[in-house]
Amino acid sequence: MPRSSKRNTTDGRREFLKTSAVVAGALAVAPFAVHAEDKAESTHPIIGSGKHQYECHHGWGEVPDSIPWHETHGVTVDREGLIYVKHRSAGKDPIDTIVVFDPTGKFVRSFGKEYHGGGHGIDLRLEGNEEFLYLSDVKNNVVVKTNLKGEQVWVKGKPEEPGVYTEGKKYCPTNVALGTDGGFYIADGYGSHFIHQYDKDAKWIRTFGGAGKEPGKMQTPHGLMVDQRAGREPSLLVADRANARLQYFTLDGQHQSFVDDVSFPAHVDFRGDLMLIADLHARVSIFGADNKAIVHLGYDADWTKQALANGFAMRRDPKQWQAGRFVHPHDACFDKDGNIFVVEWVSTGRVTFLKKVV
Repeated sequence: MPRSSKRNTTDGRREFLKTSAVVAGALAVAPFAVHAEDKAESTHPIIGSGKHQYECHHGWGEVPDSIPWHETHGVTVDREGLIYVKHRSAGKDPIDTIVVFDPTGKFVRSFGKEYHGGGHGIDLRLEGNEEFLYLSDVKNNVVVKTNLKGEQVWVKGKPEEPGVYTEGKKYCPTNVALGTDGGFYIADGYGSHFIHQYDKDAKWIRTFGGAGKEPGKMQTPHGLMVDQRAGREPSLLVADRANARLQYFTLDGQHQSFVDDVSFPAHVDFRGDLMLIADLHARVSIFGADNKAIVHLGYDADWTKQALANGFAMRRDPKQWQAGRFVHPHDACFDKDGNIFVVEWVSTGRVTFLKKVV
C-alpha cells in the first residue's frame, strides 16, 4: 500500500515559507526590475506590456456547489479546447479532484475522487487518436495515466529498482513531463528531488538528480517539460523551485545549463517560441526564444512583499487579494488562441483566465 505523503508535502511548503521570508526581506532593500503594467478602470484590469497584454478574469469557471475549490494545483487544455483544473480537495468525504470546463467556463464533467487530498500535477498528451492525462497524487505517492473521462490505464508508484530509494528516502511525485518518443519523466518534487525517466511502455530507464545546489542537483524539482521549440535540440527543462532557477538537462539526464530571472518557479508551458512560468512568488512570467524575460505578469514589488510576508493568512483570505495581482501561481498554460489559464495555491482555490488583448 502506498504510504501517506502528508509529511513530504509539509516539508515542501515549509521550504516555501522559509524562502518567502528571505525574499520578502530582500524586496525591502533591493527592488526588482519592474515591467510597466497598464491598469484598466474596470473589474477586469489589463496586465502586461507591449505585445503581451491580458485582461484578467479572476474566479473563472462555474464550479458546482458540490465541489468547493481547495488549493487549485494544475491546469491543462485538450485539443477540443476543454480546460481541466485539478485541485487538492479537502474535507472528510472524498470529492472530485478534476473539474472540466468548456472555453466559456461552463461545467462539463468532473472525476477523481480517488485522488482526494492529493490532487497535484496534471499533464495531457495525444497518443495516436486519443488523448490521455498523466496525474500526480501527492497523498498516495503515485502517478496515474487515465483517459479524458478519468478511466485508469495504469498506476505507477515509487521505482523499485535497486539502489534508487535507499532506506529512509521519500517519494512524492509532483508533475510529469512528456518525452519525444512516447516516454515520460516524473519529478519527485516533494520527496528526494530525483527525476525518473520511463519509456513508452512505462518501464523505468534511469534516475538522475537528487538533492543539492550544484549543477545537476535540485531542491524541489516541482514542474518540468520537454522544450521542443524551433531551433533547439529537444531537452528537459525543470523548475528547480527551491534553488530559484530553471535547469536544463539532455533527454538522458545530463546537466546543460540554467535560466535565471525566476523567483520560485513551479511549472512551465510553451507556445511557439514563448515560455510561460508559473512562479509561486506572486507572478506569471513570459520568456522569449532566447530565454530572457519579456514580462512578469501581475508583478509589483510591494505586492509581492505583502503576499510573501503574510504567508498563510494571505492564502486563506480572498478579501486581501487584489484584481490584476496573483498570490501563489502554481501552474499556468496557454490555450490555442494564446490566452492563459492560471491556477493558484490558495486555500479556497483560484482560477484566472487571462484573455489576450494585444
